[in-house]
Amino acid sequence: MAELKDKLPDNVLGKFYVDTQCIDCDVCRDTAPSNFARNDENGYSFVYKQPETPEELDLCLEAFDACPVEAIGKDGE
Repeated sequence: MAELKDKLPDNVLGKFYVDTQCIDCDVCRDTAPSNFARNDENGYSFVYKQPETPEELDLCLEAFDACPVEAIGKDGE
């Protein structure tokens, strides 16, 4: 389970975030490309835009459920 204290600095403020457990598997970016991006320099994903529509929210929740290492949190600030 993602830990808010381990949230990566690239994440925008809001409910969803990615923490340091990310293994750069690309699942979240494939699932919700409007909300997740890759830090190419360090090789991890992060939330660059919080969901703004019901469809984006559904895709972020799908990414949350699909993350193989549970690096996505949904209890962010």
